[in-house]
Parts: sequence; C-alpha cells; structure tokens
Amino acid sequence: MSGLVKAKKYDWKDSNMVLVGSETDRKVKKASAETEPAWKQAGKKPGIQIWRINKFKVTTWPTDDYGSFYSGDSYIILNTYKDEQGDKLLYDVHFWIGKESTQDEYGTAAYKTVELDTLLDDVPVQHREVQGYESDLFKSYFPKITYWKGGVDSGFRHVTPENYRPRLLQIKGKGKQVEAKEITLKKSKITSDDVFILDDGTCLYQFNGKTCNKDEKYKASQLLRDLKSQRPKCRSEIVDEEDDDELVQKFFKAVDEADMKVDDDDDDDEVKTPTIVTGPPSLYRLTDSGGQLAFSKTKEGHDISKKDFKSNDVFILDTLKDLFVWIGKNASETEKGNGLTYAHNYLMKSPHPFLPVTCLKEGMESKAFQTAITAY
Repeated sequence: MSGLVKAKKYDWKDSNMVLVGSETDRKVKKASAETEPAWKQAGKKPGIQIWRINKFKVTTWPTDDYGSFYSGDSYIILNTYKDEQGDKLLYDVHFWIGKESTQDEYGTAAYKTVELDTLLDDVPVQHREVQGYESDLFKSYFPKITYWKGGVDSGFRHVTPENYRPRLLQIKGKGKQVEAKEITLKKSKITSDDVFILDDGTCLYQFNGKTCNKDEKYKASQLLRDLKSQRPKCRSEIVDEEDDDELVQKFFKAVDEADMKVDDDDDDDEVKTPTIVTGPPSLYRLTDSGGQLAFSKTKEGHDISKKDFKSNDVFILDTLKDLFVWIGKNASETEKGNGLTYAHNYLMKSPHPFLPVTCLKEGMESKAFQTAITAY
C-alpha cells in the first residue's frame, strides 16, 4: 500500500469562471488561436476531434481513445458537419468537465473553447458538458462512453504488468444508456445486477452478474475487446456468476489480490443524482446597457416566446432540463463574452448545477431551443 498522502479531491463546482469578453480580448483570442498548434487541422473536414487540457495546454487526444474520459481531466470535443442545404461546414464544440477536474483545467477548457469558436468565425454552437450528465447530442458521438478514475496519466496502457495499477470497471444500464466507469476496487462493490471487468495487468476478467441484462453484457464484451487490443499479451476470461462456481471463486480471489496492490478509497464512485426540480421555465437577461453588466430574471412561465428575446442583449433560458444562452446579434462584446460565465455561475447556485449548457447565436437557434419556447 502506498505511503503517500492522497491529495485533497477538488470539486470543479467550487469555483467561478474568470470574466472575459472585451473586443481586445476577442482580438487576442483570434491571434492566439491562429498560432495554437492544436487548432491547425481543427474543423477542416466533417468528423469528431478531441483535445485534452494538460497544464494549460491543448493536446490531441488519440482517436483510439475517443469515448474514454478521465474524471480528473477536462476535454474539448469538436463535431464538424456539412449544412444540409449546401457544403458549408457547421460545428458543435463542447467542453467536458470531469467530476474531479481542477479549476485550472476546466477554466482552460472553457477559455480555449471560446478561442476555437473565434478561430472558426463564431460559427460553432458552444456546449458545456458535465461528467455523467452529458447531453443527448454529446452522447450520440460515441458508440460507448467509459469513465476512468484520475487523470489521463493513470492510463498505464504501455507499462509492464508488474507496474500496472489494477482497476475495476462497472458496466451498468439498459439500451443506449449503458455506462462503463472505473469504480473503487473492492469486493463489496461487485453485485449480481451488473457486469464488471477486472483488469489486473495480466488478465482481463469479465464478470457477468446473474441478473445483469443483455445490453450490459454486450457493452462489456465490446470494452473487453478494446482493452485486449491495446494490450494483446493480456489474457481474458469470461465469468458467469450463475453457471460456473469455480471461475467465480477464481475471479473473487483475483479481486482480493488486486485490492492488496492499490490504495483505493471506498468513496464517491457514484455520480450523484441531482435534485429533481419541477416548475416553469425561467428567462434571464444579461445587459450592460446601464454601464455595467446586470443579470436579472425577466420572465417565468410556460408562455416564454421568441418575442421575449431582444437583439441588444444576451438571454439565459432555464428549462430545468437544459440551459440555453441566447446571444443577440446586436449584443455588446462584453455581453457576448460573459454569457457562458453567467450561465455557469447561475447553475452553481441552483438546485440543478449539472445541466448541459448550449450557447446559441440569434438566427442560428437549434431545434432543441425552438421546441423549448412556445412561439418561435
């Protein structure tokens, strides 16, 4: 067991994002974006591109790892596609916040997302995503999403078995909602309801609980195949709790042995389910018409319509399921630059801080936004 003192876990929700947004700031972003090596091929052709934030720098994420995210990191995901009416390239750019991501990492991800938007001439729709509460659009990019503990440096893909940190994955869910995530390596975490994969460095065990469902088995088999392809010398075994008592005992013995090799806290494996909030949508206005930025509620109810959004300002619409930042075409640079910041800080003080956030420009509203208001 390690004698090192574990660093205090950081909660990304504890801090505010730095306010930016002046015209000078935009010019600096544009100049910086044009010299950012990571953006050289960004948005050149349709497809998904992913970058990870590493010590304030944007680093390319390997395509083989698309769909794998570390809870201690933050990422930028760019989806480039063609306009249905022509060949113009359109974009959705997301910054993803791991539940243990630091302020430096997610703040850099948010800033660099705006920089990328500036480089692509303000065409992209910007999104904020939080681990475990991603939007349907984000999840549609990947056949499966896997959450790993720690930062990406915890991956250990290329280390030798004797230096490998064992890990336990839980595969849980149904249909398209099946999720794979690394959990605390303890025998007590293994139940009959789900599928688990133990990776001890020399063997990959897939444990099928006796009441698990077919979707969990299928996703687990995909993940097992992917892991084995990364380390072809690693053996694999399928363990069915219901059918083979000898293999089950062997599996739990391997779990105990792996547990002895790691210093793993028995804590915080579950992504906390947010409080279910009910009520009408709310509309907020962000304006600097009075000489300084002011944020206030302008309307509440199910009759919010397009006419409530004025071109001179930025508006934030909270539907309790999604949060939309609507940027008027005549909004000031300060208002434009601070819409996402105010949305983030508003959510941090709300009962539902995990909502996906989408930034939209007037005239480029998404279908999701259009359906959220009564008269578009």
